[in-house]
Amino acid sequence: MPPAQSAARAARSAARGLGLGALVLLAAAPRASAAEGWSLAPAGGGRPSFYAEGAPGAVLQDSVSVTNPGGRPVTVRLAGTGVPVTFAEPTVRVPARTRADVPFTLTVPAGAAPGDRPATLVAKDTGGRTVTARVRLRVGGPALSALTVEHLAVHGDRITYELVNRGTTVLAPKLAVRAHGIFGRVLLDRPPRTLPVRLAPGTRTALSEPWPGHPALDAVDVRLTATAAGGAHDTADTEARFVPWGAVAGAGGALVAGAAVTVVRRRGRRSRADRPAEPLSEEVELTGAAR
Repeated sequence: MPPAQSAARAARSAARGLGLGALVLLAAAPRASAAEGWSLAPAGGGRPSFYAEGAPGAVLQDSVSVTNPGGRPVTVRLAGTGVPVTFAEPTVRVPARTRADVPFTLTVPAGAAPGDRPATLVAKDTGGRTVTARVRLRVGGPALSALTVEHLAVHGDRITYELVNRGTTVLAPKLAVRAHGIFGRVLLDRPPRTLPVRLAPGTRTALSEPWPGHPALDAVDVRLTATAAGGAHDTADTEARFVPWGAVAGAGGALVAGAAVTVVRRRGRRSRADRPAEPLSEEVELTGAAR
């Protein structure tokens, strides 16, 4: 049975067990005007927010209360965002000074990574007023910390690369940069430092390291080492040749001091993971400490 049909059937079953759209008269509540508005909260009382936990693919059940303390009935339409949510009754009419309890099911996405995943219940009345209730969803499963450095290249005074989170946890990566010239001469040595980025599982970001003091003439080996909590580690190497082509061509050529030709050399060690990464949206240039 498709997941959508399973969720709908579970919602109907929950409705039969809990009383679909159960209406509770707020007899003890004082008379209130419609201007005071209606509210959305977990059913049953005593819970400040929704909490759900399950493995990928699991269908979880709960109920939400729509409380109308006003003097007029209100009609509210319910929906969910962040994860699939199916309500026993997506549209509920709540009489004055009454509470309606509506069962719903929440389906944990089949490909969801372990950890916290945000979700929201949304209620909107016919007048356009919208009220939301957050759902804290914890996805079960093993946590894997995995990180790769890709597309490393040298472009004159910049070293460009991409970091890819191939694990199931959010990463705050650190980066170390080292470059050697001919005969092993150290040209660049930046110790590990935390980058101002956070990588969600399955995502990548393009970054660059400034290198204003690069050599004008040299054969350079550049190494980037990225690490993160949980044992994530990866190293990428590349070779670059800095040649002052203008000087070589003579006075008739434009001086292009430090133009770099890059040859990528595959890394010797990579983090183990095969999760596809999402397309990159932007490039960030970071300011590295000068050697």
